[in-house]
Amino acid sequence: MKLQLHPCGNFKERYEDELTIFETDYGRLWLAIGLSMLFGAVPFASGPYLLYVLNIIAITSIAAIGLNILIGFTGQISLGHGAFFGVGAYAAAILATQVHFPFLLALPAAGLITAMVGMVFGIPSGRLKGLYLTIATLAGQFIIEYVLIHWDSLTQGTRGIVLPPVSIFGMEIIDERGFFYVTFASLVLMTLIAVNIVRTRYGRAFIAIRDNDRAAEGMGIPIFQYKLLSFGISSFYAGFAGALWAYYMTSITAEPFTLGLSVEYIAMVIIGGMGSVAGSIYGAVFITGLNETLRWLTDIFMNIDALQGAGLTIAPLRELVFGFAIVFFIIFEPRGLAEVWRIIRSSFRLWPFSY
Repeated sequence: MKLQLHPCGNFKERYEDELTIFETDYGRLWLAIGLSMLFGAVPFASGPYLLYVLNIIAITSIAAIGLNILIGFTGQISLGHGAFFGVGAYAAAILATQVHFPFLLALPAAGLITAMVGMVFGIPSGRLKGLYLTIATLAGQFIIEYVLIHWDSLTQGTRGIVLPPVSIFGMEIIDERGFFYVTFASLVLMTLIAVNIVRTRYGRAFIAIRDNDRAAEGMGIPIFQYKLLSFGISSFYAGFAGALWAYYMTSITAEPFTLGLSVEYIAMVIIGGMGSVAGSIYGAVFITGLNETLRWLTDIFMNIDALQGAGLTIAPLRELVFGFAIVFFIIFEPRGLAEVWRIIRSSFRLWPFSY
């Protein structure tokens, strides 16, 4: 009697199997179900305010993914991501108002312009790293802020720029629901691109540089070129997100693109999980939700006559809460929300067995 042995488990027999995004059809099925619910049910079951929050989450997630490629995958610190976000916003606004670029061309064009700016400020990464590179990118943040405010002939200075309505193939997008489809379709596309970048030789080179740049150079990886490429990709994501945000807000000024915004994006990466594309989205959800919660609490205190003083006091505590959140995750879960989700998912897989 001949016995047929069947493998128990998910074994990989080819190198191509290691590169698959989803190891089984089960994961692909749940992805299809999730996307169907996201685009088919959520826009119609949500009110205008919730749709606004979701749109902001989608836009910030794109920028956070770009910063995670730089910090989490390549190990390069940047305090200028908020400024690059602003470069993308202004690039899209200028292209739309002065060059009359259509929406679908203005987004990638703004991303490319921001990528070139980011690579210029990424040049010091060839000789600097750690604290010195952080200071160099901080200088870039202040330089870009100054240019956005004082180059009146191009950026209109403090007056700002009003963008034309979004039009896709002749159809105008004017409400929150329409923007929901635009922002989340962009998020899905940019997430897919980021996941595939990580799977390529470029992504593996980024990780090698992050783990040990001298060993990576000894393996034949030109570390300066790859660091510069990482800055370019990260800045492209920031510029794309900034352009999307500019169209969504319909008018922009230079006030939002400060160092505080850069710190927010770093908080998203740390809290969501460095070196995880999904973690960038988790971090964006957490920080955006925290922002809205603090704004809601501030409004409550401001509307209570006896506690108006407390309302004025709670407003500046936003940075303090961010700091506590970052320290909490660094101490108790350095790998962020992505690792928390992995543990929860593994617990369900192994239930009721503890091992």
